[in-house]
Amino acid sequence: MSDVTITVRGENEVRVAPERATIHVTVRAEGPARATVVEQVAERAEPVRTGIAERQDAGAVIEWNSKRLAVRAERPWNDQGRQLAPVYYASIDFAATFTEASELSIWVSEISAWDGVDVGWVNWHLTPQTRADIEREVASSAVGVALQRAQAYAAALGLEFVTPVEIADTGLISREQAPPQMLKARGAAFAAAGSAPVMEYEPEDIVVSATVEARFTAR
Repeated sequence: MSDVTITVRGENEVRVAPERATIHVTVRAEGPARATVVEQVAERAEPVRTGIAERQDAGAVIEWNSKRLAVRAERPWNDQGRQLAPVYYASIDFAATFTEASELSIWVSEISAWDGVDVGWVNWHLTPQTRADIEREVASSAVGVALQRAQAYAAALGLEFVTPVEIADTGLISREQAPPQMLKARGAAFAAAGSAPVMEYEPEDIVVSATVEARFTAR
């Protein structure tokens, strides 16, 4: 029997507890006088800034940032169609990365009751090194799954030897058969479920997955 081309897909995924939580907080103030609004938002932002800095000193926060003061004015309309005097809006945004969900929950419970403080979304994530290590492991396992499938197909046809020809991310494998005994490693497609911002302070596991397409020749 001549060589047979076998094209398969390999998948794998693991669930990992998040190691970091980045929370976004906005401090706001509004009123008829620009100077008063600016002063008020600065006063409201100070305890937020102090609380984050204290937690950074204690090791609960590994990094944080604060955007510059933003001020805008709007002239509302009344129900009689008349434009009223300007209303000024001021805001300061904060982002802080916590190492512990429990410490994050305590801090959020504290600041959420403060005037002018809006608690935004939390992004649960892994450290770059952990993500790189897991992605490498998951990719390797996905390739192994593809190889096992190819070997199973070959065995069903009474063939013994399986040779890799091409490996690619999903949708990137060539449509024409590549020459035998050539291996093109183009990586793996990774997806992390739960990376979209959500209003939760008890994290769910992060799903790291990989899917590859592979082509083999069997004889």
